[in-house]
Amino acid sequence: MSLLEVTDLAVHFGGVKAVDGVSFHVEEGEVFSIIGPNGAGKSTIFNLISRFYEPTRGKIRFDGAELTALAPHQVADLGIARTFQNIELFDHSTVLDNLLMGRHRHRATHWVQDLLFLPKVRAEERAHRQKVEEVMEFLELEAYRDKMIAGLPYGVRKVVEIGRALSMGPKMILLDEPASGLSVEESQDVAYWIEDMRRDMGLSVLMVEHDMRLVTQVSDRVLAVANGKPLALGSPAEVQSDPEVQAAYLGTATAEDVA
Repeated sequence: MSLLEVTDLAVHFGGVKAVDGVSFHVEEGEVFSIIGPNGAGKSTIFNLISRFYEPTRGKIRFDGAELTALAPHQVADLGIARTFQNIELFDHSTVLDNLLMGRHRHRATHWVQDLLFLPKVRAEERAHRQKVEEVMEFLELEAYRDKMIAGLPYGVRKVVEIGRALSMGPKMILLDEPASGLSVEESQDVAYWIEDMRRDMGLSVLMVEHDMRLVTQVSDRVLAVANGKPLALGSPAEVQSDPEVQAAYLGTATAEDVA
């Protein structure tokens, strides 16, 4: 059984079919990317998996659980973490505090214990801090530990958002355009981190991305979508050479169009 199984997924907003009949699966330890032109429905698929949107039809199963029956916080509890296309951080908190927010789902103490700051609470706080420090070391964020988010460069904030997702200790991470707005060097760092997430952390990665160099470098398989519909599924080379994918990106005519 695949870790994530998406079957005939669709969501309609009035007469707009944002996602229409998308199916794919992601195996444990796999890097799976979704590509497509702007407005293709890529981030909408993420929002459906995260349960921000209610699907019109279709099934989403993760690690044997049906996600369409769950609330967003329950999806996170199952082990799915995500980043956002538009950075969603607490601007007036430090990098450390933002990463610690990712540990929220692991809290096991009662509010009364927290209020009294009992030994169990202190032990839990130390454990959370240790996990966050490991993530900061992994992403080379130590120099920014006590810096406010609002004063950080865009590229660093993108990395902090990845760090918050990793701090959750997920089984799968959803990366929504992680290289958007980054330099070539910063994008290469993202590629290295994705490879390490899989190899060293044992994570599965589901990524939406426009940077085809990054997609080609890290992806095992790629799904191309356009206008909410699937176009091609396969290796990066197979998908990039598909005539329908080329038509969607470049506006070239397919053999069917010519006929």
